[in-house]
Amino acid sequence: MVVEIYPTVCILPLFQHRIPAGFSSPSDEYVEKGLDLNSYLVRNKAATYFFRVVGDSMIGAHIHDGDMLVVDRSIEPKHGHIVLVLINYEYTVKRLYTCDSVIGLHAENSADLPVRFREDEELQV
Repeated sequence: MVVEIYPTVCILPLFQHRIPAGFSSPSDEYVEKGLDLNSYLVRNKAATYFFRVVGDSMIGAHIHDGDMLVVDRSIEPKHGHIVLVLINYEYTVKRLYTCDSVIGLHAENSADLPVRFREDEELQV
């Protein structure tokens, strides 16, 4: 099923004021410009999908149960990337590790064990 991701443009305010990660400093807040979330999050419309997270295997990467993932299938997966993987007709999100001809999928939760694959095993990343 293909879902249209550009049904309407929704411009939200983007404030000029930068938010400090440490101690705050008082200043006026000025609207810099509108921010269209489609143009900010979607680089390749035809290859972009949204998925809702279920479970806690990626909490170490700050991906929590109920979070929404924006997935761009046109990005080539590389060692260390967080990837969406189809294994035995089920999707999962994990960190990708590669070494020689072995592919590893690691959770960001110490309670979950890594999964390893050989190049000849079917895996869609």
